[in-house]
Amino acid sequence: MIDQSIHSAISNFLSELSGVKRVSQNTITAYKKDLQSFARFCSEQNKFSVVQISEKTIRLFLMKLNDENFSRTSISRKLSSIRGLMKFLIRNEMIHANPLENIKSPKLKRKLPETINVNEYEEILKRIDEISRNSRSDKVIFELLYGCAIRVSELCNLNYSDIDFDRKALRVFGKGSKTRYVPVGEKTITIIKNYINERGNITQNDPLILTKSGRRIYPRYVRRVVQKFMSLVSDNLKKSPHVLRHSAATHMLDRGADLLAVKEILGHKNLSTTQIYTQVSVERLKKTHKMAHPKS
Repeated sequence: MIDQSIHSAISNFLSELSGVKRVSQNTITAYKKDLQSFARFCSEQNKFSVVQISEKTIRLFLMKLNDENFSRTSISRKLSSIRGLMKFLIRNEMIHANPLENIKSPKLKRKLPETINVNEYEEILKRIDEISRNSRSDKVIFELLYGCAIRVSELCNLNYSDIDFDRKALRVFGKGSKTRYVPVGEKTITIIKNYINERGNITQNDPLILTKSGRRIYPRYVRRVVQKFMSLVSDNLKKSPHVLRHSAATHMLDRGADLLAVKEILGHKNLSTTQIYTQVSVERLKKTHKMAHPKS
């Protein structure tokens, strides 16, 4: 058994995630943040080696998080990061027993994702035409986030070569460096073509969408654009780009789309992740029934 410091073990674990498992940079950043906070706690407990980490150490860490009013979701995520580290340590014979064996993750109540309705989305496009100085690029951002149900990071990474106008398909590089192809609607194709024609002189490897200053769009820029126009039409507490993805998935299922097909479009690894949107649809039906049915 190799005696290794906690910080060194974390560094090796993150290197494996990046170099061998090829997980996304966002995932690595999240793991790093969680494990560094755990390493700091271990140092406070005078635990500097991986062999010193015990079940008691981890339970004390969880108690500390609870005392500091971390949410169940945050605690569960940090615990998941530690589980990944422990499996890595066992696999590489740095420890023999898993100190997490008797520790269960806190039960989470899944919140239903917030959505906007189709009328609100159409109103957003109308407002963009009325007040935006970058109406063509702003429209493309909304059309791809909602029309193709892609993530913000996927949107920002798109190049001109990723859209196939003939097949009406978009090549998307998703989580875990996985590639998928997403259908693009006729209206979205028209909006993208109008934007491309306005830009001119675009090559295959150029970013598909640019900021006002001519840079590739980035997540914070997209969030600002989305929040600006969603604030004009929606009372949702959340006005993030992900609401558009949630809305697209919900609306597809509302109109009878196959659950497996929606899973592929969204790029979900597990069907259970996609099934949350069926619950949204059921809740909306209940709400409609309660408002409209004379016997409700």
